[in-house]
Amino acid sequence: MIIFYFSGTGNSKYVAEAFCREISINRDCCSAAESNTTTTACYSIEEDIDFESLINSEETIGFCYPIYCSRVPRIMREFVTRHIEVLKSKKLIIFCTQVLFSGDGAKALTYVFPREYRRSLSIIYAEHFFMPNNVSDLILFPIESGKKLQKYVVKTERKMQSVCKNIKYGKIKRRGFNIFSQFLGLFQGILAPAMERNAHKLYKINSDCSLCKVCVSVCPMKNLVCENNKIAHKNNCTIFYRCVNKCPQKAITFIFNGKVKKQYNWSEE
Repeated sequence: MIIFYFSGTGNSKYVAEAFCREISINRDCCSAAESNTTTTACYSIEEDIDFESLINSEETIGFCYPIYCSRVPRIMREFVTRHIEVLKSKKLIIFCTQVLFSGDGAKALTYVFPREYRRSLSIIYAEHFFMPNNVSDLILFPIESGKKLQKYVVKTERKMQSVCKNIKYGKIKRRGFNIFSQFLGLFQGILAPAMERNAHKLYKINSDCSLCKVCVSVCPMKNLVCENNKIAHKNNCTIFYRCVNKCPQKAITFIFNGKVKKQYNWSEE
């Protein structure tokens, strides 16, 4: 199998890579020869590779992505839409990362498929992973590091061990697929479309900007450009805080216009 991920600041990448490591360990029933041919590959959907061929070559496809307001990132929705015809006949594993309970965060990926495909989708596992907050301009949730961050590592690894054992023995779990989760997801997702449409209004760059263009280079949507001696927003934002957390001057905000005090990036902790 293979797993495709989108990761704003490292959380979903960690979960996807943890799955690849752990699912390989849980193939201990295979012979050495079999093990060499049953590795699980992990790819960022931002890579420039032939995804169509990769999908066609495998029976089971995994997805991992962060979720805010029970909404799949637009970049992941567009990825699935581009490859919908080859994905509709595959077995799917879905992981989503979240700060709080997202309701139907994992099931939300199935909404990208046309209605006529949804009933025939083969979802063999779906799970939610609680990960650290990366919304660095939101006062309600602190940016964690050190020992607190390490607790997430331990919990994630333990949960992934359980997930991979379940998959190995054919135990199916579909987190977020029950009626309560779907209702909660519907309620939480009310504001998400409006936030996406108005991202260009929420996005602020203060006078500390040095025009280093780091935000331009790291944006997964190629949404930012440097024009007329300033950073311009092309209204193609997926709102996943990579630019906010990567800005050397801490000059970018979405929710509050005050100075970002602490940035987050899982891979750098």
